Amino acid sequence: MGSSPTVTRTYLKQAPRPLNEADPEVGRTVAELLAALEAGGEAEARRMAAEFDGWTGPVEVDEATVAAATRDLPTTVVDDVAFAHRHIRDFARAQRDSMSEFAVELSPGLVAGQRLVPVEVAGCYVPAGRFAHVASALMSVTTAVEAGVDHVVVASPARPDRGGVHPAILHAAHLAGAGRILGLGGVQGVGALAYGLFTGLPADVIVGPGNSLVAEAKRRLFGRVGIDVVAGPTESMVVADGTADADTVAVDLVGQAEHGPDSPVWLVTTSAELGAAVLARIDAVAGSLPDPARASAVAAWRDHGEVVVVDDRDEAAAVCDEYAPEHLQVMAADLDWWRSRLRNYGSLFLGERTTVTFGDKTAGPNHILPTGRAARYSGGLNVHRFVKQLTWQVMTDEAAAAHAAVSGRISRLEGMEGHARSADLRAGPGAST
Repeated sequence: MGSSPTVTRTYLKQAPRPLNEADPEVGRTVAELLAALEAGGEAEARRMAAEFDGWTGPVEVDEATVAAATRDLPTTVVDDVAFAHRHIRDFARAQRDSMSEFAVELSPGLVAGQRLVPVEVAGCYVPAGRFAHVASALMSVTTAVEAGVDHVVVASPARPDRGGVHPAILHAAHLAGAGRILGLGGVQGVGALAYGLFTGLPADVIVGPGNSLVAEAKRRLFGRVGIDVVAGPTESMVVADGTADADTVAVDLVGQAEHGPDSPVWLVTTSAELGAAVLARIDAVAGSLPDPARASAVAAWRDHGEVVVVDDRDEAAAVCDEYAPEHLQVMAADLDWWRSRLRNYGSLFLGERTTVTFGDKTAGPNHILPTGRAARYSGGLNVHRFVKQLTWQVMTDEAAAAHAAVSGRISRLEGMEGHARSADLRAGPGAST
């Protein structure tokens, strides 16, 4: 095995990373809320909705409300959602088509294979706190539908100031193919998906971004249900050489920093001049945003922004792989080299024209991605998350006899006599019938 290259780094700005660990107090709070929700059922979910979101109206959104939301939206919003949905749907469909069932004869008389079976119920959480995450509704619901899931249930906060669930989220979820929509946010929304409240459809898999409470609820429910990722603060890295434009780099870093005050943004570059130019511009770029985006971006850059200068592109790629960022944007020459070399990231954006914003909203590949270096071992949300790869095997008498002796010996080597005797029954011709 080769060793990792030694990387020489100069930090023009260095900052600590947010700890992607559950706050013990958050953990205790979420555990108590989930326990109360499981014990109290729908009545407790309604009580939580009233306490945390001020919502006392209907929890399940009816068809008339969804139709009214679509009717009242500006035409440009409807058209924009359709544009994004088409790209997300077509990419998810291509992912599904890339998967295949198969059967192979591994040895004479032994045939084994793989089936692709979608889960029955998917729960999609769509946040709507500071931002109405219309794109997240499209990303999660569309992917589940294209995977072939039978029932897709959405949970998103209902609030009095919006008259319920945000109308653009209602429209996007319905367009993407959601069968049921619940006006529940936070822990009560995630818990309702897991326990099947209001629908009688307990989720097999729950996906979607959210705040620390939502992330902790998914973490605690994992095992009872499948999940996509336990997401921490949004992260973005730009890797650039001397061909990059400093203003573009600064704008793109700030664009991701506005996600929240704990969202780290990083620049790694082979050009000290570029690094210094970005550092000189970025405060003004962040400060020019309107609030509350300005406050988030300024704090994120101040507390978690970095500029790292390295000697060459191999060292730059090594830094990228070490950080394993959620979003990785390349502004450098020879994009094919970077695409083939880089290996740890949630999603890759190649070239100055390909901003992370496009991936967040409209490009097609999913924007629900791993954070906290989880990209070392996991990709983002995709159709595979909703599809089980189930294996099967069948043997003739002759194949069973051939395997019986070997399986029996391995079983006895392991001290598993019951297994061995089961194999022994298949040792002779016709013994399996």
